[in-house]
Amino acid sequence: MVQPVELRVMAASTIKEAYLELVSAFERSSGNTVATTWGGTEGLANRISGGEVVDVVIVAARNIDKLITEGRLVPGSRADVAKSGIGIALRTGLPQPDISSAEAVKRAVLAASSIAYSTGPSGFYVADLFQKMRIYDQIKQKVRQPVSGAPLGELVARGDADLGFEQISNLLRVKGIDYLGPLPPEIQNITVYSAGVHTQAPMPDAAAALVRFLTAPEAAPIIRKMGMEP
Repeated sequence: MVQPVELRVMAASTIKEAYLELVSAFERSSGNTVATTWGGTEGLANRISGGEVVDVVIVAARNIDKLITEGRLVPGSRADVAKSGIGIALRTGLPQPDISSAEAVKRAVLAASSIAYSTGPSGFYVADLFQKMRIYDQIKQKVRQPVSGAPLGELVARGDADLGFEQISNLLRVKGIDYLGPLPPEIQNITVYSAGVHTQAPMPDAAAALVRFLTAPEAAPIIRKMGMEP
C-alpha cells in the first residue's frame, strides 16, 4: 500500500482561488496533502534560484522556463495551468471612467489622482504600456506598488490608489473596489501560469501527479470560474 505524502508547493497568488479548490479535490482523491507557500512570481522565482527546494513551482511561464534553464526545475516538466489577462479596478465610490479603448484608458490614467500596478508580470507590462503611450513621465509620481505578492486590490480598496491594474482573477472578489473590466483587446496582455517539478523534489512522482491533476480537462471549469482560462 502506498503511504500518503506531503507535497510542498510554491505558487503565485494570482491562481490561489482556483488552485485551492483543485488541491482540495486532489488531496481527497490521492490521500496526499499539499503545503503551499504563496507569493508573487518574481519573489518566489528568486527563492528557487537561490536554492530553496520544493516539489512543485507554479509561477509565470517565462520564470518557469528560466528556472529550467538554471537547472532548478526538471527539463520537460513545464505544464501550463492557467492564463490570466489584466483588468482594471477602481476604488468604490469614485466616478467610473470609460475604458473601452486604448485612448480611453490613457485618459483615465492621466485623470486619476493615483494609480497602482503590481511588481509582477502584469506590472512589468503595464509600466511598459505607459511608456509606449508616452505618459509614464507624467504619471510616475502618482504610481503606487504593493510589495511582491501583496494584494493590489486591497491597496486600492483602502484608498492608497484610485485606479489599479492587475490580473483579473486577483480583482474579482475584493471588497471595496469596482472591477471595471479587462484592458481593451488592442492593449491586453495574457500571462500564462505554469507548473514545474523541482530537480530535487523530495516526492517527484506525487509532484508529477499533482501537476497532471491541475492541468486535466476536469480542472477547466474551476479555472474559468475564477476569472482565468485553462
